[in-house]
Formats: sequence, C-alpha cells, structure tokens
Amino acid sequence: MADAMTNPIDFALGQRTRFYEELGAFLRIPSVSAKSEHDGDTERAAEWVREQLVRAGLEAETIATPGHPVVVGEWRGAGAEAPTVLIYGHYDVQPAEPLELWDSPPFEPEVRDGRIYARGSADDKGQLFLHIKALEAHLATRGRLPVNVIVLAEGEEEVGSPNLVPFVKEYRDRLAAQTVVISDSAMFAPGLPSLLFSLRGLAYFEIHATGPASDLHSGAYGGAVLNPANALARVVAGLHDESGRITIPGFYDDVLTPSDETLAGIRGLPFDADEYASEVGTVPTGGEVAFSPLERLWIRPSCDVNGMLSGYTGEGAKTVLPGKAMAKVSFRLVPDQSPERVRKLLEEHLARVTPAGVTMEVVELHGGRPWSARLEGPLFTAATRALERSFGATPVLTGEGGSIPIVVELEEILGASSLLLGFALPGANMHAPNEWFAKDCFEKGIDTLIHLYDELAAL
Repeated sequence: MADAMTNPIDFALGQRTRFYEELGAFLRIPSVSAKSEHDGDTERAAEWVREQLVRAGLEAETIATPGHPVVVGEWRGAGAEAPTVLIYGHYDVQPAEPLELWDSPPFEPEVRDGRIYARGSADDKGQLFLHIKALEAHLATRGRLPVNVIVLAEGEEEVGSPNLVPFVKEYRDRLAAQTVVISDSAMFAPGLPSLLFSLRGLAYFEIHATGPASDLHSGAYGGAVLNPANALARVVAGLHDESGRITIPGFYDDVLTPSDETLAGIRGLPFDADEYASEVGTVPTGGEVAFSPLERLWIRPSCDVNGMLSGYTGEGAKTVLPGKAMAKVSFRLVPDQSPERVRKLLEEHLARVTPAGVTMEVVELHGGRPWSARLEGPLFTAATRALERSFGATPVLTGEGGSIPIVVELEEILGASSLLLGFALPGANMHAPNEWFAKDCFEKGIDTLIHLYDELAAL
C-alpha cells in the first residue's frame, strides 16, 4: 500500500538500515559466473533479485538460458503514452582470487571508513541494487512509477554475456523500450558525478605456442630446440614499440579521431597523476606516450597480457624445456574497431613473426564492440538534472576504459538510446582484491535514480 505520508526520497532515507542489510545479503552470495562450482550460487543470486523486484512492487520471473538465468522485472502501469525505461545490470561477479590479498573475506561484507568492502559491491550488485530500491521508494510512497519500467538482470556479464544477445532477440517485443539505463561504471571523482560518453570494446584471445612433442630436459636440448615459452615471450613483448604503440600492421586503420570538443573536455578535467599513482601503486606510464593518461584510457585502444602459462611453476627447480606455452591477451577497442577485424590482424601478424620450430594458434575467448553516445539531447538533460538534485554538482562527461558489450546490442536490437551513469568511485578495485563501494555514493545514487524516473517522465 502506498505511504501518502512520505515522498520517495524520505522513504529511502528512512529505510537505509534495511537497505544496507539487504545489500549485505546480496553480496554474501558468491555468484561467480566463471566457475562452475558456483553455478548454484549464481542461480541463488538470480532468485534473490527476482524476490527483491517482487517485494518492490514489480512482476518478475527468472528465465532459463543455456547458461545462467536472466531475471526480468516489469511495471507497466504508467500507460501506453508514457516512456518505457529498460534498466540493465548483472548479478554475477568476478572471481575473488587472490584471496590472501583481501583485508576481509570477499563474500562477507564489511564497512570500513565509509566504504562497503565485498566482491560485487561496486561491480555490479551494489549498483543494480540502487535501481531496485529507487523503484521500491516510488511504489511504496506513490503506488506507481512515472514511467513504465523493465528490469533486465543477467548472470553472465563477467564471462562476456554469451547468451544475452540471443535472449534479447527472442524477447525483443517484451523488452521494447525507448531508453536503456545502466549503472555499472564510476564517477570521475568524489562529489563530481559523471555521464559516460564512451566505452571501449574488447577482443580477448589466448595465443597457444607449440614446439616439441613433449617437455624436454633443458640441459639435453636447450640451445638446440626452440623453447615455445621464449618464442611466445618475444612475440608478446613485440606487440608494442618503444613509444607504446601497438605494432600489429593495420591495427590503427579503423581508429576514429575524436572531435576537438571531446578532446578539450578530456583535457579540461582535473586529472592528478600523483593521486592516480597513489591509488594504483604505480605511475601511469603505460600506453602511447603521445597521449595523456585519460586519453589512453578512454579514446585510445590498448593491448595487455592478462596471463601467461608454461613449463614448471611449482616450488623449487625443475630443468624443463616446455613443449607448450600460452598467453591470454586482450585488446581494448575504440570506435570503429571490431573484435573480428582485430582477430584477423593478430593472426596475420603472428604468421609473419612466429619463428621456425614453433607454431602459434589464436583462440578467441570473447569480445564486444566499443560504444559512444550523443553528448546532447533530452536524455542527457534528464540525467544531468537528476544528478544535480542529488549531488549538488553538474556532472562531467567521461569515458570508460572497460567494456559493457551488451550496450551496443541493446541499442541496435531494441532501437533504444542508452544512458550510462555509475556511482562507484575511482580506485574501487573492481575485479581486484578489496573491492568497495562508498556509502555516500550508495545513498546519493538511490536519490539520483528516484529523481531520474521523474525527469524521464517529464520528457
């Protein structure tokens, strides 16, 4: 029943203790989509989201896919003339390893210094939860929402969303919306909210180097037989030149040059290299030296080794010449690059540089296209107003170095426009030990989303 004595903002303020308790319960579910041993936990997290949506006042169900289930919640009482907003988020999380680097257990939320520490607190459980609570605040006090709402929560974002595109295509009519709202990113700085204008894409591969038929004695064969680990290390090291540019021929052919306005906006942001170095523990010297750190993160592509494996890695010494070596290599892409084109260029490059005595094979893991937004229009106006009402500051336009592959697909399949506004803070350790979400951003994030639905209705 609607509570006519309060408005949504007051309701959220009065329910904060309960909201934090519920978030803690969500964060305790180790819904690690990359590990099959957690499949049951992932299903449990999906059911938890469904129950929360129902308690908030939406109709909701979990729908099976060949992988982890998708949760769909709906409230359509605003009428056919009102806009429909699709809220996208994910309930799966990254693996927590290395566990020994956490100051508290990753799936036992702990509040320290105004921060909620737990895996998934910022990416993306905490931010998905903000939307659910904002919807609840509207429905609990007004009995209705100012817009029609669909909530789409998946459990495979951290493994590349392999089943989401087929799902969205199958349920295209049911998911039809004018606007897609996603909170899975960060603000530029404390007290300085942000609206995203770009996301980098992703092309992620394994490179397998194979030499002798089996591991060999490094004394009996070393120096005569080419070591696949040595060969792969040279190839990987050669992916960049001394200036930080990627050396694969043709790699930059599809890279669009941003507008002067975009470049000026980036260069006008208060980026502090020393503060950045303090947060990450090293200076920002990676990438192309011709560009600033923010430009390298947001509007330039990158190439990184995410892992290497070969030979003996246990305790002590084993004089082995390995028969195989593997490197996981990912490329972050910018408009108008594509994962398919990058794979072709990588394979052609390896064919040129692989030395005799070793073969190299590229195995694709997953990928996603880059995304860019219009920097003007009623959607950005509505979000700007909502952020100003909650934070008391005009949001800045920022890019994001990471990837949310489904954004482009949702826009193309549904014919919708996307709005990306995140509430995590820089240094929140997404994908790393000691992930955290600021309590202040949690509370102001709920308020912002309460205002946003009103602002979107006013459009």
